[in-house]
Amino acid sequence: MALHHVNYYSQALGKAMGAYVIHPDASVPRPYHCMLLLHGYSDDYTIWQRRTSIERYVDGKPLIVVMPDGGHGFYVNAQQGYQYLDAIADELPDYLRHWYNIDGGWCTAGLSMGGYGALRVALAHPGFFRSAVSHSGALMIGHNYPAPDEGYNRSDAWTKQQTLIFGEVKAPGGPNDLLALAKAADPKPAIRIDVGTEDFLLEQNRGMHKMLTEAGVAHEYEEFPGAHTWEYWDQHIQQAIAFNLRNLA
Repeated sequence: MALHHVNYYSQALGKAMGAYVIHPDASVPRPYHCMLLLHGYSDDYTIWQRRTSIERYVDGKPLIVVMPDGGHGFYVNAQQGYQYLDAIADELPDYLRHWYNIDGGWCTAGLSMGGYGALRVALAHPGFFRSAVSHSGALMIGHNYPAPDEGYNRSDAWTKQQTLIFGEVKAPGGPNDLLALAKAADPKPAIRIDVGTEDFLLEQNRGMHKMLTEAGVAHEYEEFPGAHTWEYWDQHIQQAIAFNLRNLA
């Protein structure tokens, strides 16, 4: 397989961007699907390649893996700031179809901020993205603002940044509420959520699972031993790959 380091200019963001792309060897039968693999809040587009065996896990599979940079933007269009949803959900697939011969389906996966982002991006175009996987996702960030005891460091800098991105605290049902988006999606992408039982975002994941279940939104949900760590994500990205390929087949 090939590992490409792509540098490009994002019109949506008005800035230079980077991404890693893992591409199958020519011996792998087509069609080639594409998975956008999203990083967490404190990392960048290099982290999945540096901290996991993602390249080994997709070896021999008909899957192009694209790891873009999401900054601190939660993969949404900020009310005041960068338009990361447009950049990742719309612009980047257009670029990728220009650069690569992607003749299969599209899916997403991600961890923490990127776990929320994987679902947010997929639900932006549910007829295009056919499945999405969240590991240890900050899944309630668009539904409400979690209290400090739910795991967030509510420093002044954090609060100011989230207010710029999501706006002032509002009732559920806004444009970045995963529950509202999942209920409205037609067709609905296949959704999988997993989280570690020692993860500080455990209750957020349990809460979203409960709300999706009560709303009748089909999804997979699993808890495993583990915390908010690369040991956990390196293990469970393998299940994400399998889940997405099943739903793209």
